[in-house]
Amino acid sequence: MKNYVQPGNTITLIAPYAVASGDGLLVGSIFGIAAGDAAIAEPVEAALVGVFDITKVGSQAWTVGAKVYWDDTNKRCTTVATDNTLIGVAVEAVASGAGDTIGRVRLNATF
Repeated sequence: MKNYVQPGNTITLIAPYAVASGDGLLVGSIFGIAAGDAAIAEPVEAALVGVFDITKVGSQAWTVGAKVYWDDTNKRCTTVATDNTLIGVAVEAVASGAGDTIGRVRLNATF
């Protein structure tokens, strides 16, 4: 194919805010996980597919298969859909304790 560019599992985005390797970032409707550190307005490689441990709201319990959304205001995952962007599903159950702030998410890479 003459028009093939790349597989699309990772792409280069311009960081809308400073990110560290492993942080989530939302650019328009594209959500990815930063593969490296980047300051605001710098290019950063972002993974669009895969399973990642991502910061979540500590007070929420997650069940396997629950839809997971990105809260771009607070830069963390949530199960609350309102004003947030769907990014994937939970692949492990997580308790609702204040210290339960990491959730395992399979990114859906759809817009």
